[in-house]
Amino acid sequence: MLNSKQRAYLRGLANSIDTILILGKGGLNDNVINQADTALTARELIKGKVLENCELSSREAADMIAEATNSDVVQVIGSKFVLYRENEDESVIKLPKK
Repeated sequence: MLNSKQRAYLRGLANSIDTILILGKGGLNDNVINQADTALTARELIKGKVLENCELSSREAADMIAEATNSDVVQVIGSKFVLYRENEDESVIKLPKK
């Protein structure tokens, strides 16, 4: 669980990263969850987008992916969302203290 300082720090980092996870007409399936899981392991912080033709809202999609990948939802704005999961083997992002 992230506190507000940690969320603010991660939101700042997320400004400069590209969107790598896109949900469209196919919605949320195993491929999308596997892609998110792999990306979270490699990067720790990922940005996703939900297209208009997807049946899920960006909040619903972010919550479902976060639950499936054991990650935290950092931010949801409009159609975009940011997820974070610490890589316990090789942590790249150093969060502020709790």
